[in-house]
Amino acid sequence: MNDSNHRDEIVRLEAQIDDLAAKIESCRKFILVGRIAVAGGGAVLIALLVGAIQFDPAVIAAAVTAVLGGIVAAGSNQSTAKETMHELTAAEAKRAGLIGQIDLRLVPNRDELQ
Repeated sequence: MNDSNHRDEIVRLEAQIDDLAAKIESCRKFILVGRIAVAGGGAVLIALLVGAIQFDPAVIAAAVTAVLGGIVAAGSNQSTAKETMHELTAAEAKRAGLIGQIDLRLVPNRDELQ
């Protein structure tokens, strides 16, 4: 591969790295929402048990749905974020390797030119 091909591949890898980083950030947001749903649903269930909230089957169903849905959302996105992090690490390593193969030349400072 010549330097031009290396540069094209590096540009492609940098775009992929940006996409992967955005995907990880999105997963983190869903994980947070899932944890909030679990905590909220759990709090409602506890409030129902201690009598702070009047018994209502719809409220119980919503609380259980929030707990289970939050567990699923957080767990699924946690594994997706982990897989994406592995892809990100591999892409960064490949980019670093390609940068190392390019024949770089030093550009003197303006002060040195005068």
